[in-house]
Amino acid sequence: MLGKKQYKRPSDNLETLVGANTKIRGDIEFVGGLVVEGEVQGAVGVADGGTASLTVTRNGSVRGDVAVPHMEIDGVIEGDVYATEYISLKEHARINGNVYYALLEMAVGAEVNGSLVHSVRAKGAEAPEDEARQKTADAALASVKS
Repeated sequence: MLGKKQYKRPSDNLETLVGANTKIRGDIEFVGGLVVEGEVQGAVGVADGGTASLTVTRNGSVRGDVAVPHMEIDGVIEGDVYATEYISLKEHARINGNVYYALLEMAVGAEVNGSLVHSVRAKGAEAPEDEARQKTADAALASVKS
């Protein structure tokens, strides 16, 4: 299509896999690539100073807040989502919580039961009207990491 840019993830390195028959109870902190095909009951975030991408497959689920720069979601997330760079919501994505994003791609059929909140943080500039929203997002990110 004319004028349409394809977004590319920073890395396609799969370093961690939560398999289809796996349940994890507890928070996950990671760098690199994480694919969730099973179930995670806890917050998912990026280790300090790391870059990361998260993929939640069609049968995957996360029950907790998620704070990862790059995400592709085709499963279920029950919690708030903080995508500081890019998030793609595929056809079967279901998010029960607020989505804070810089760039958003949403397919027909994807569902968000919460607010979509645009943040300019990842673009390197703060607009004055976004400062209060950004402080809320920063506080939530800090709580995910603790």
